Amino acid sequence: MSDTPVRPGRPSVRKLPQLPSAVRGLAPASALRLSRPSDTWFKPALSVVVASAVPHLTLLAVGRLDLIVYTMAGSLCALYGHGLPYARRARAVAGVVLGMAAGLAVSLVTASLTGSTAVLIAVGALLAAVQKVLCDATRIGPPGHVIFTFVSSAALFAPQRLGQIPGHLALTLGAGAFAWLVALAPALVRREGPERRAVARALEAAAVCAADPGPRNRDAADPGPRHRHAAAAAVHAAWQCLLASGRPTPVRRSLERLVVHAEAAFVAPGPGTGAADPERLRAWAARTRGRGPVPTPPPAPGTADELYGIDAERAVLRAREGRRAARRALLRRLGPGSPLLPVAVRTLIGCALAGYLCAALGVGRPYWAIVTAASLYQANITLSWNRTLQRTLGNLLGVLVFAAVLPVSRISPLALVCCCLFFGFAAEALITRNYWLGSVAVTPMALLVLEFGGAHPAGELIGDRVLDTVLGAATGFLAATLVTNRRATGRVERALDATDRARAAAERTVADPAAAPTERDRTRRALTASLVELREAGDTAAGEWWQRALPEQRLLAAERAGHRTLAATAPRRGPAAHAPSIGAE
Repeated sequence: MSDTPVRPGRPSVRKLPQLPSAVRGLAPASALRLSRPSDTWFKPALSVVVASAVPHLTLLAVGRLDLIVYTMAGSLCALYGHGLPYARRARAVAGVVLGMAAGLAVSLVTASLTGSTAVLIAVGALLAAVQKVLCDATRIGPPGHVIFTFVSSAALFAPQRLGQIPGHLALTLGAGAFAWLVALAPALVRREGPERRAVARALEAAAVCAADPGPRNRDAADPGPRHRHAAAAAVHAAWQCLLASGRPTPVRRSLERLVVHAEAAFVAPGPGTGAADPERLRAWAARTRGRGPVPTPPPAPGTADELYGIDAERAVLRAREGRRAARRALLRRLGPGSPLLPVAVRTLIGCALAGYLCAALGVGRPYWAIVTAASLYQANITLSWNRTLQRTLGNLLGVLVFAAVLPVSRISPLALVCCCLFFGFAAEALITRNYWLGSVAVTPMALLVLEFGGAHPAGELIGDRVLDTVLGAATGFLAATLVTNRRATGRVERALDATDRARAAAERTVADPAAAPTERDRTRRALTASLVELREAGDTAAGEWWQRALPEQRLLAAERAGHRTLAATAPRRGPAAHAPSIGAE
């Protein structure tokens, strides 16, 4: 950070170092490298097993395992929403269940009205594109659109009559309702669990930033700026989680105070700035993540003002006008100028090409190729290339696992159910290490689902799956390279303008001694949010091919100026708050 006084206006771009090359290389080793597992990997893994086991065993008891494909559509909804506070999770998972049922209904009606493979593939590709856009726009998060596409595409090629559809949808909605209960059940034990994890991540990221903030005027390729970006994103996510968590409780009050300390370490890292000690931040993070009481930190400068501002912001978000603003923001992400539209076109063309090519080659299950192609499309083409490698490797290894486990699954129907539940758990346990590792478990589970309708020749299943994987991956990535996303640079330019406006607003409140503390805190959080969006937009555009040149120098200047402004707000936040300590959990 710089000691230069903060002045309003667009930052100068002279004498700034050149950023690294915008387009990242396509490195297979990096795409396949294993990472540390997610700190919450076991939550979706256990949830999907519990949500699936009850419907599976019920159908086993009544001798109707052929209906598992419909209950599984609802059970898989338990995979969603695990990073959200329970108040928002309830709405999000309910929306997932309804969206799953809607996609399934379209597929079942189409399958009952026509047997034309060409029509079925077209509908499957269109559904995949719509599901991709809606999941990205609503930011429903992992596993995103792939589960929806898997269910709707498989249903398109299942024999169906119109009279059966209400009963099949009822099974999906019933299993979805049970999945909703499973997703919310932890709230009975630990009501603030998601908020605690979000705050712990913010404290950990702030500790890294405080321990290595980087020397002033550091080059963007060095770790200091990256630490600040990560800390900004984690603090912003923690505030969003707390804002969405519902009414304040004593535990949430303590969590809010912890985020104030994490924010102080992020906006003004380094010795002599009043930033918290990294070891103390890590200790708070460990206690916050644990099951004991939430630590109650000493009041940081401006704590009372900030918490008052958080309450005011929470009230605005819950008011009618706040909900309308959220709906308008969603519509803007779906509008004609949305950067999601090129990705939707990629999905539509890639899935259609994959399905038609497999059908032309006589593959009996072209929906596998549709799902393979749909799973490839990420935020940019570089990430899509990585996913192509991961999906191909994982599926090819997965068919070997399927060949090994198939004799065991055919011992009895109960053995088949247990194998599916095991692979469902393994997929969620492994996929956070790397997508290809999770695909090794997903592939045999998807193949075993076919066994519920009757035994199939193993050689036929394996051959079809290998061919669908290779063709789907090849045509899907071909579509990604042919459909360019020139809107990615436009998103960066809009994010730059938004960051400039947010920075100017924050500077005005810093320079105005009459500005209310709540206004200073609001503008600072708005600036942090704009910096997070700017970094996300820049990372997305840097992985796209064949587009306008990125304004790299302006990106670097805007980020540095934004961080300097955030640092300038730290000592101007008002006197230390002497609010009474709030009890822990």
